[in-house]
Amino acid sequence: MALLEVRDLGVSFHTAEGVVHAVNDVSLTLERGRTLGLVGESGSGKTVTALTVLGLTRSENTELHGEVLLDGIDLLELPPAKLRSVRGRRVAMVFQDPLSALHPMYRVGWQIEEAIRAHGRVGRNAARSRAIELLRSVGIPSPEARADAYPHELSGGMRQRIMIAIALALGPDLLIADEPTSALDITVQAQILELLARLQQETGMALVLVSHDLGVIAEQTDEVAVMYAGRIVEHGPGEVVIGSALHPYTRGLLGSIPHVDRPRADRLTPIPGSPPSAVRVPTGCAFHPRCALARPSCEREIPRLSPVEPHHRIACPVVAREVTRARATPPS
Repeated sequence: MALLEVRDLGVSFHTAEGVVHAVNDVSLTLERGRTLGLVGESGSGKTVTALTVLGLTRSENTELHGEVLLDGIDLLELPPAKLRSVRGRRVAMVFQDPLSALHPMYRVGWQIEEAIRAHGRVGRNAARSRAIELLRSVGIPSPEARADAYPHELSGGMRQRIMIAIALALGPDLLIADEPTSALDITVQAQILELLARLQQETGMALVLVSHDLGVIAEQTDEVAVMYAGRIVEHGPGEVVIGSALHPYTRGLLGSIPHVDRPRADRLTPIPGSPPSAVRVPTGCAFHPRCALARPSCEREIPRLSPVEPHHRIACPVVAREVTRARATPPS
């Protein structure tokens, strides 16, 4: 049995401007010890998908449908008290902005201790020792002294390491990292990614890495799901999706990334237009207003993920037909 199974997940928010369709019919599977990358522009639904796994999108104005199964238990059906016992102990999250996620008025050591003591009868001294051990494991120098620092006294990279330490405090089976490197310089980004990879190898946890940066995803993941307007448009092994992207949106993301091995005269190819409003999603394929391959049928029919080769699926019938035709045509 897979550790995490997301089946036909839908998340909608009722707002003053209308219903925000943030996530639509998303299905994912993740095995223990594996890494899944969720990729897409801002507003694609990747963060809402991750937050829903932890039950952090529940509210009176939220509509949820589908299933989020952790070891066969549907987290969407759990009452709040039981969900709190799962959150942190079984599933944990590294949030996008550590300066906002950490409390500015409390020392970082205390914040780690609080996460430990909230889920069990642990004495203050034992929690303190565990917090220092966690700080050391995530590469914080002089952890005893750093434990008494406030968040604003630490660098961005150190604050991100603190967030990872808090998330790992209870030894979760699944860690969700939401844009863990977005506010860091490239050297610190590499350090954080290496840290996550090392900790995953040491603990055997599964990892969901949420990012808009395909470069980050390419380095870290076993499989990749590309999201656009709340739907998955391409899914497959990381080396296949990154190395042989088929969906026009995924190709557009890759085409807009600078490469050091290309001539400096080569221009980047941005995706035309802007991501659609989640309140007013275009009919049919949501990407068709920005797509050079769009056909009249793309404006009417919502494409479903379909396999184009083993373990590689795309939601684009135009490209799928081209791939099928190319395979059926004998080489000249």
